Amino acid sequence: MHEVSLAAALLPVVLEIAAEHGTRVAAITVQAGELAGVVPASLELAFRGLAVGTAAEDAALVIETVPVRARCRRCGLEFAVDDVVFLCPVCDVADCETVDGTELLLTRVELSDAG
Repeated sequence: MHEVSLAAALLPVVLEIAAEHGTRVAAITVQAGELAGVVPASLELAFRGLAVGTAAEDAALVIETVPVRARCRRCGLEFAVDDVVFLCPVCDVADCETVDGTELLLTRVELSDAG
């Protein structure tokens, strides 16, 4: 379960932000691409376990799923990928590159009003 290592990488960043402001973490938002291989429930469980006793212990973890998008190398069209079929709807070729859907990004850290 690589979600533990993802949560372990995420937590120090969040805690550093909270420490800089002398407060606790109220919520964290991450974007996880559909192809990133992240199981949201597993990431939540890992984060909860690692955050015990820290300024992020009671923080809400919001995981936004990023759909897969690709770009055709032949015509340049960007399109949504359905059912992991990387086939350009214009050229009908599979010569495409992934544009979105593989990322895991920390996009927001909401701090608590109380320190």
